[in-house]
Amino acid sequence: MPVEHLDPLAASLFSLMAILSLLLAFVMLGSRWLNNYLYAFAAESWVIAGLSAVVGFYGGFPELYAIAALTALFRGLILPYLLARIIRRLDIKREIHEALRPSSCLVLGAAAIVFALVVSEHIGVRVGAAGTVVVLALTVMLSMKMIGFLMLVVRHEAISQILGLLVLENGIFLGAQILVPGMPILIELVILFDLLVVVACFGVLVRYLTVHVGSTSSLDLKRLVG
Repeated sequence: MPVEHLDPLAASLFSLMAILSLLLAFVMLGSRWLNNYLYAFAAESWVIAGLSAVVGFYGGFPELYAIAALTALFRGLILPYLLARIIRRLDIKREIHEALRPSSCLVLGAAAIVFALVVSEHIGVRVGAAGTVVVLALTVMLSMKMIGFLMLVVRHEAISQILGLLVLENGIFLGAQILVPGMPILIELVILFDLLVVVACFGVLVRYLTVHVGSTSSLDLKRLVG
């Protein structure tokens, strides 16, 4: 079922879950505490899993039930568990190395949402979907991508940057669930397993930084240059 022709209940559910995901990304952007990042990411992943199930129900895509279950398992449980283990081993509680204060980050995040809304409305007018859930889905997807990128730029703790990448990817995944619900399940599975590879690689990087540099800040990577 095309997203621009959804019934009001389905459109409301999609909008509620998309906005909730964006709010959880804001929680991560406006906090210094790594545990807050982790809890917000896990909650965001569960919301996106619920969104996949709702899209599958209203759109007639039964394969999305499997995607919803795998999303809840990998994004909502396994990835947060792996990251929590890394945080406990490093004994790091909060972001120390940051280019901007959380309040300034929230202002930039709000500006990113306004920019995403303007761009999405222009796209909606061009494709004849103005005033529909398509515009909201595009806005949330672009906003989460920019918030994830902002976290990569202003936060220098390795764990923060892992979560920034995951937020960025969550935005892409959320938009795909609403805008392209018929995406082949194989592609969805590849994306999910790629996240495990990303977290594993960053885990190795964090351990290398700890052993050879004595810090988990990405700023200290310049010391590794030969």
